[in-house]
Amino acid sequence: MLFVNGSIFDGEASLPAGHAVLVEDGRIACIAPLAAFAGYAGRTVDAGGMTVLPGLIDCHAHLVLGGELNPSAVLAGISHVELTLRCLENASASLAGGITSMRDLGGVDHVELRVRDAFNSGRMFGPTIRAAGKFICMTGGTNYFIARQADGPVEMVKAVREQIHAGCDCVKLMATGGVLTPGVRLEHAQFTCEEMTAGVGEARRFDRPVAAHAMTPAGVLNAVRAGVDSIEHGVVLDQECIDEMLARGVVLVPTLMPFKRMLESNVGGVPEWAMEKARWASEHHRRSFKAYYDAGGRIAMGADTGTPFNPHGNAAWELAHMVNAGMKPLDALTSATATAADLLRLDDRGRLKEGLVADLLLVAGDPTDDITAVADKVNHRLILKDGRIVRDDFERAEERPARGALGV
Repeated sequence: MLFVNGSIFDGEASLPAGHAVLVEDGRIACIAPLAAFAGYAGRTVDAGGMTVLPGLIDCHAHLVLGGELNPSAVLAGISHVELTLRCLENASASLAGGITSMRDLGGVDHVELRVRDAFNSGRMFGPTIRAAGKFICMTGGTNYFIARQADGPVEMVKAVREQIHAGCDCVKLMATGGVLTPGVRLEHAQFTCEEMTAGVGEARRFDRPVAAHAMTPAGVLNAVRAGVDSIEHGVVLDQECIDEMLARGVVLVPTLMPFKRMLESNVGGVPEWAMEKARWASEHHRRSFKAYYDAGGRIAMGADTGTPFNPHGNAAWELAHMVNAGMKPLDALTSATATAADLLRLDDRGRLKEGLVADLLLVAGDPTDDITAVADKVNHRLILKDGRIVRDDFERAEERPARGALGV
């Protein structure tokens, strides 16, 4: 498949006009000026007025959740069979929304790890998945009802080892309170720096990166000083947090959209104690994000997909929230492609480079000028995953092969 006449964003920069992209055998075979493809006889897609870019990567998602108003109530007593089906459906919805890779940052009883294996092995067709296994929190800490609770360095090491034994790709530590957990406050650091350091150290021994749920300065600093790879949310970042994150190259995954969705869409289903925390957090979140961005911090896109009013299939809208908070559109695109791929250790994805896997998105318009060209999936025209067609608006319906819900 040869894409001609379109703009090309390769994950890091926009290429000069007049280039074309050739996909063969599931990979990017060549990117060159159009003249290099004289005599090509395969399928050609005229991408005039459109932009070719890598498939998007969502660095913060929860496959067991589907945007329900009260996640803890929904997950109470649910069977593993139903959880598996939910994971499959949610992954399929994310792929259809242009998310070709994603990182699950907390599931239930490792069900999501088996779903990951099904996709990554090719047993089923879906997004590439990295997964953390269970949340690790202190006793009664954030998401305790589905987490592995641990107290003290020794227990922290054991909790990390359990996730590694289960097959996690990364580790998720809960450094502060969270919005959707009753009885915890956002400003409280939950794990001590000593506990965080023990957990990060054990993850490092087995070459697992570490993500920290951290809303406020005390917990952010504990996590950063312990050596985590990414701060998830970073609702309140003071100058000390920013300086130490920059010094260590910590990636911020801001997840701006969930608070916005909760505050704009609430119909009474979310408990008031959660709404009160969301209102408080939203006052600070955009400012902290912009401050880290302006300071030159590395930022990766993650939508906290699956949280209330934030179902799978809509994660690309996080890019619009980032731009609205002051990020340049081209930098937002990089956060969802090259930077995200680096964070998730996806060496063969996130960029359009010769030899890399053909995870590719074609959108109407120019997202480096108007981010809604990629944020709103109504503008998506073609999606490839591993070179296989997920969506193709250029095919006539009668020629399109029948596919099941998961594209198999």
